[in-house]
Formats: sequence, C-alpha cells, structure tokens
Amino acid sequence: MTSIRSRLLLILLAATGAIWLCAVLWAQHNTRAEVIRVLDRRLEESARMVASLIGEGGVGVEIAGRALSHAGPEGMRRQLSCQVWGLDGQYIGGSQGAPAQQLGDGDGFSETYVDGEQWRVFTLEEPGLGFRVMVGDAVAMRDHLVSGVVKGLAVPALLVLPLLAALIWVIVGRGMAPLDRLGRALAGRGHADLGPLDDRGAPRELRPMLDSLNGLLARVSSARERERNFTAFAAHELKTPLAGLRTQAEIARLAPDEATRAYALLQIERGVKRSDRMVRQLLEMAAVDRDTPQGPKRDAAEVLRGTVVELTPLADRRGVTLSINALPGLWQTDRPPLLHAALRNLLENAIEASPEGTTVDTELSRDGQTVRFSISDRGPGIAEALRPRVTERFFRASNSGTGSGLGLAIVAAAMERMGGTLSLSARSGGGEHAELILPA
Repeated sequence: MTSIRSRLLLILLAATGAIWLCAVLWAQHNTRAEVIRVLDRRLEESARMVASLIGEGGVGVEIAGRALSHAGPEGMRRQLSCQVWGLDGQYIGGSQGAPAQQLGDGDGFSETYVDGEQWRVFTLEEPGLGFRVMVGDAVAMRDHLVSGVVKGLAVPALLVLPLLAALIWVIVGRGMAPLDRLGRALAGRGHADLGPLDDRGAPRELRPMLDSLNGLLARVSSARERERNFTAFAAHELKTPLAGLRTQAEIARLAPDEATRAYALLQIERGVKRSDRMVRQLLEMAAVDRDTPQGPKRDAAEVLRGTVVELTPLADRRGVTLSINALPGLWQTDRPPLLHAALRNLLENAIEASPEGTTVDTELSRDGQTVRFSISDRGPGIAEALRPRVTERFFRASNSGTGSGLGLAIVAAAMERMGGTLSLSARSGGGEHAELILPA
C-alpha cells in the first residue's frame, strides 16, 4: 500500500542527501585545490628563502637547507628536500636526506620521478649568482595530507546525515498530523453520522479535500433522506390500492349475484392496472434518482416515436389520437433511458387527461443550441394555483385518484439530470402545453 508519509520522507531524504553530497564533493574539491595551492606556495617561498640566505646572507648551502626544517607546519617540514646546482650543471649542495638525483631541470613548477617516486618540485634560477635552487616534496606525502584534510571535512558531514534524517522524519510527521486527525475523525464516525467535517484550523492545502468530503457527505445525506421519504411514500401509496384490491376480492368471493361479482372483478382489474403503473413509476423514480450513466447515443426523434408507439394502445382504449411531428437527425441524446422516462410519463399524463375523441400533439424541434419536445392535450389543464406544486412527489393536481402523483416528478427529475427544464403552461383553446427544453 502506497504511503504518502513514506513517499514524502524518501523524496526529502533523497533530495537532501543529493544536495548534501554535492556540497561535500564541492567542499572536498575546493579544499583539495586550496591545500595543493598552499603546498605549492610553500615550495616557492622555501626556494626563495634558500636563495636569499645563500646569495645575500652568505650562508652556506647546508645551513640554508637546515633552515627548511623551520619552514611550514609540523609534519610538512621533514618532507621538504632542497638542492642547489650551478648553472653549469655542477652540484653545489643540498639539505640533509635530499636525493642525489637532480630534482628539476627548468624554472618554475615541475613533476619528476626520483627512485620510482613522484615528486613535485619548484626550481628558482639566479643567473646573477650562478646557481639554481630546487625545493620539492613527494606527491605521496601531498596526497596523504590532502586526504587527511578531506576526511576531516567528510566524516562530520556524514555523521550529520542520520540526525538530519531523524529531523526530517519529525517534520514530516508534524506536517502529516492534520491528515492523521482527519483520518481519526472519519474512522470514529458512525454509519448514520453524515454531518459536515469540522474544518476550523485546517491547513489551506486540506480545505479543498474537506470541502469535497463535506459536499459528498451532504449529497449522501440528501440521497438517504430521499430514500427514506421515497420508502415511506411508496409504502403509504401502495397500501391503499392493495387494501382496495383485497376488499374487492372479498366482495367478488361473497357476491350474491353475477352482476355484483363482475363489477368487483372489474374494480380489481382497474386496481391492478393502477398498482402496476405506480410500481413502474416508483422504479422509474428510483432509476432517475440513481442517475443512469451516459451510454450510446440515440436519435431523439427515434426515442419520441418509440414512446408514442408504446403508448398508442393506451390512447386507443381511451379514444385519444396521438400525432407526432419529429424529423430525424435534429439531435442525439446520450441519456436515452432518462429521455424515454420523461416523455413516457408526460405523454401518459396527457392521454389520461384528454377527453375521448381529442388529439394529443407531440413535436420535436431545434432552435440553435436548444432542443424542445412539445406535448399538448385538450384536457381540463392544471389550475394556476397548483402549477408550482405539480412536480412534487406524490402530489396530485386532481382528486380523481387515477394517478400516483409521480409522473411529473419523474419528468422534472429526469430533466434535472440531463441539464434541461420542464415548462408547463395553459394551451390556447384549452388544455395543457408541456415542453422539455434541453441543451443541444
């Protein structure tokens, strides 16, 4: 399992270690260069000191060579060797322990091998005095000295790394503390606790996540409230028709004559149809509340024609004619089930409200980036005082008892999911005019 704490710690340790390593390497390089420069300057100054003692002070070569034992820090003095040669190649003298082989043959700095060992030499020529002074030291000694200085810098730097890692661990832990508190707050909640999380004192970086979590909790709470209301309403609405069916079944069983039995059976048939419609609408409402995902696109005219064909038997039984005006290719929907549910309930309501011998008109049109589905009937229409409430769940605009009060609620919910709107208005000449308005 991926850990933000571990990942952050590794990133910080790697970055800090890399920067620390670069700093140590840079310090080592600079220190090495500085130590070598100091050693070279020591060779040059020692050669000039010997030349000055011999030329101006009249000191002998052996005495001048011994003076090198006091030049430079302890540990470096014993390694210096001095030779004095005439310009004609004649050996004049040198310091105690100096090699017999000539150390250099040119003015300035040079490197040479003496008895298989590499030396660094500075040669100073004095043409006016007729000699040249050569002062050198072994390169191995130099490397040993440089390594000692570099180790003196590197070892403390490396020892600091574990302390730095521990400090980073503590800092990361402090930085992750708000996330830990959030995790404990969520873990300590019960399944029914969907209230917002307290964001007081939360870091700025956590606020977007807290806002998203609080938004999610609010949506879940709203969905659960809708489910509870839906279950309560459904239980109440289904109880009445089922009680009626039971009563009519008892009447049919105990009917004293055939006419009474036939009437009771007819009422049972009507009750079953109403219950079937209510159950279907309850399922459609549940499906709309769940919000079906986008699927393959379908032509809107095809969806409308399919709905009209589906409800033609109902219209025929009620003596109502359905007309359709929908050209294919005007628009394609990626939510065919939602559009079908909205059209079916709207058209079904129009058929139920239409008197026998009338027509229900359906039309699909497009105006720029707006698509409209229009359904008009010639029924009694909706009273203006009730119009704002007709999309409430289980609200009936009439007391006929034929409807479930879910049809227009399903239409409004489907339009909300699709980003559209439901418009209801009185039809000129009587009846109701409904429009589904959707973005193209």
